Amino acid sequence: MTAEESTKKKARTHTRYYTSTGEPCVGVTTVLGMQAKPQLIKWANKIGLDGYEVDKWVDSLARIGTLAHYMVECDIKGIKADLADYSPNEIDAAETGHIKWMMWRDKNKFELIASEMQMISNSLRVGGTCDIYAVVNGVKTLLDIKTSKACYSEHRTQVVAYRRLLEENGKEVQQCRIIRIGRNENEGFEDIVVGAEDLHWTRFLACLSLYRAVKNLENAGG
Repeated sequence: MTAEESTKKKARTHTRYYTSTGEPCVGVTTVLGMQAKPQLIKWANKIGLDGYEVDKWVDSLARIGTLAHYMVECDIKGIKADLADYSPNEIDAAETGHIKWMMWRDKNKFELIASEMQMISNSLRVGGTCDIYAVVNGVKTLLDIKTSKACYSEHRTQVVAYRRLLEENGKEVQQCRIIRIGRNENEGFEDIVVGAEDLHWTRFLACLSLYRAVKNLENAGG
């Protein structure tokens, strides 16, 4: 499998994680799914009132976001993106985000260490895939790419959880940043340095406890 084929495969499949002894792990994003997201309810309601079918709207945005993310990863790896599965309109929309990424990269001293790193916490039985681990302006940085209209608090919690996975696996992280690239001009661009990391980690552990409690109840028939 070529690097390009591997990149496309990762963008389209759900990754399964296992500890070093073969025990299944829950993914970071699954854990954070236990947290209510009231902003999504408001957003879906607005889309419906505007006369759009929510499922089709979400699918369209998801494809553009996935493609923009894929373009960024190809840029990082220095490979040519295979765009055969996407429409011209989707490519044009995703290219907007891709250009924003390249402008950010050119303004910063960026040295890639690794991308799409699959990491496991054997102690917590949690897994996750970190977008980018790099030296940015001389600082060892965990970068997470978000293709969305806004950066929400749970996005920050997710990145902090990835940091803990990296550190448990012996990787030094001096800073966490989220690069949010909008899927069109209206959605804008943000470079966010994540703060309050201890509080985000506390929230992640609370979500993990809730996830495990729910699973235990399901297994007990409750």
